[in-house]
Amino acid sequence: MPVNYADFRAIDIADFDAVVVGSGFAGAVTARQLAEQGGLRVLVIEKRAHIAGNAYDAYDEAGILVHRYGPHIFHTNSREAYEFLGRFTKWSSYQHRVLADWYGTYMPVPFNKNSMKIAFGDEKAARLIQKLIDTFGDERKVTINELRAQDDPELAEVADFVYQNVFLYYTQKQWGLTPEEVDPSVTARVPVFISRDDRYFQDEFQGMPEDGYTRLFEEMLAHERICVCLDTEAESVFELMFESGAEDAPLSAIRIKGEAFEGPIVYTGPLDELFLARFGRLPYRSLEFVYETFEENYHLPCGTVNYTVTEDFTRITEFKWLTEQKGPRTTIMREYPRAYEDPSTQIPYYAIINDENTARYERYRRLTDALPNFYPLGRLAEYRYFNMDKVVVDALAASEHILFALDHPDAPDAPDATSSATPAL
Repeated sequence: MPVNYADFRAIDIADFDAVVVGSGFAGAVTARQLAEQGGLRVLVIEKRAHIAGNAYDAYDEAGILVHRYGPHIFHTNSREAYEFLGRFTKWSSYQHRVLADWYGTYMPVPFNKNSMKIAFGDEKAARLIQKLIDTFGDERKVTINELRAQDDPELAEVADFVYQNVFLYYTQKQWGLTPEEVDPSVTARVPVFISRDDRYFQDEFQGMPEDGYTRLFEEMLAHERICVCLDTEAESVFELMFESGAEDAPLSAIRIKGEAFEGPIVYTGPLDELFLARFGRLPYRSLEFVYETFEENYHLPCGTVNYTVTEDFTRITEFKWLTEQKGPRTTIMREYPRAYEDPSTQIPYYAIINDENTARYERYRRLTDALPNFYPLGRLAEYRYFNMDKVVVDALAASEHILFALDHPDAPDAPDATSSATPAL
């Protein structure tokens, strides 16, 4: 069956048992589970004119399936996430590979045995590789800090090379930082992979949805108990009720179309936007994408090339590698990091995590603590960075938590729906 779309102005909120804000991974997975496992009638409201959140893909004028909000490559060690999404798509066998453009020479990323030969030449690389194997073992990922902790100047040289030529400038561009501002704790995690495995990920399950992400979401949201309203902003249709007029007074209810909605409300958008930034905006990094089509089969040697020592963009993605399409034309996308300054024209991609920003987020979060039917979920609502598979796992857990709470309203505990973010390098 197709997705059931409706105009928000025409719906009767009394027809629904649950409301989900957002149709990305967090929202769509939760909506499907609440409808399918709980038998709830679910209203999904989406501020954009399409479903699938940042995973949305569409065919461009050249007939190439492109990701409109940056490349999304699915990889996971979670069988649960892989098999759940596999209900709504067939997976390709795509294995992602990334090259760094090192002054015009391509070098595999993460930095590995093959990169070592390019950087240091065959003879020196062989000696360095043997030192790495003798010290750490083969097929291991070791960090810059682990290399620098060894009493060997050549291993320190490897660490310094990776830091200067693979990590530093790329990170400065990505986050808008000076070298002095780059967090040492992030630097410490930069890996060297003692392997000839050139794949960017080594997860057990990898691939791309054969018919694209948008089609996957269409299948997931195509359920008789799910209704989707596009072009609908939560902050425009939610009437927030507070316990008092104080700035930090917690939410007591959310009214929708004049009625206090008592069913579960799963919110996957930015919390600061819901509260109209009353404590100030939460900082993010945004991105600008520039597309270009070429009359050739392929323009790059692999799916993604990172520009780690030159250029003002961070990377180029060529989508035909990812989608495995065939044809005489190809489309690439350059990615330019930007400061997040205008929510009306920009998209928040990466939360800028520090003590001050976390404290501001927690202030927003405390406004929702007294409202038992309100569930913030996902990278925007939780102000964290999550990979796609992590969001899927969290959404499945949150759905179980919500359904347990509905079935056992007097129970003191429900299955845990909290998240633990894994920060990205």
